[in-house]
Amino acid sequence: MDCLRALSEYLAWLSVEKGAAEKTQEAYRRDLRSYLLWLQQVFALGDLEAIDAELLSAYLQDLAALGYAPASQERAAAALRSFHRFCVREGLAIHDPSAHVRLPKKPRILPQTLSIGQVNNLLDQSFPNTPSGIRDKAILELLYGSGLRVSELCGQDRSQLFLDEGQLRVLGKGSKERLVPCGGTAAAALQQYLQQARSQLHCARQSQPEEGAAVFLSQRGRRLSRQAVFDIVRQYGEQAGISGLHPHTLRHSFATHLLEGGADLLSIQQLLGHASVATTQIYIHVDMGHIRAEYLAAHPRADRVANAESHRKGGH
Repeated sequence: MDCLRALSEYLAWLSVEKGAAEKTQEAYRRDLRSYLLWLQQVFALGDLEAIDAELLSAYLQDLAALGYAPASQERAAAALRSFHRFCVREGLAIHDPSAHVRLPKKPRILPQTLSIGQVNNLLDQSFPNTPSGIRDKAILELLYGSGLRVSELCGQDRSQLFLDEGQLRVLGKGSKERLVPCGGTAAAALQQYLQQARSQLHCARQSQPEEGAAVFLSQRGRRLSRQAVFDIVRQYGEQAGISGLHPHTLRHSFATHLLEGGADLLSIQQLLGHASVATTQIYIHVDMGHIRAEYLAAHPRADRVANAESHRKGGH
């Protein structure tokens, strides 16, 4: 079948039957038109049956050579695969050239991690002795001390706090509840906020009765928003010499420092509220030098060769 006619049918299916978002439809339309134009200009091809895996691979290699971002390459590859699968499924083509082509994947980008020294500079800096300053200190301590997501922190109600037991009940993704520890400086900062500052924020003129359950409040007495937390973290990060600090950086640092301190992955998975330990492995990135040092210290035979070499050089 003619490629352009097949593309027209595919785009109609994508919109009407698949119900894809407008942005997805536009991106796929643009990617596929570029693909078919390339086939026409470079190889004078306009028929689906003339497209094979070698041609498809060559097109993807051209995208990389032209400097397309990895995410753009991945999206274009997804569009090509979806298009060719549709053509075979609808009887517009016999063969699917994308079936045996290894499509590019977006490289994994790990979040920034703070050093322990940077965390100390951030949390030990001077905070204003005001209701909002005391609140901000508690927010930063809790994000790092308990590894909460921003949505989890903003959603915290007073009924979820069990500070006498050193725990918080957190409502995570998929409305799944978990208990996380809250101790040390995080618990102290949260207690100070609850005892000295929260009531002053709650008495603000625009406070709403239904927001009385919220732990963290704005200066207007309303439940603190995600954007407000982003701004708070960024502001104090800049004051501590950390540019562009994001709340998730504190969560990631929480997990990384636990792992470096000897915590196991399954425990960290539970603390972070990940459904799969594979997700935990993606988020946690530690220096391989640290892992090697732990291995050499813990494995009973790991340093035998090194010790033997040392004795040989010493003449023993």
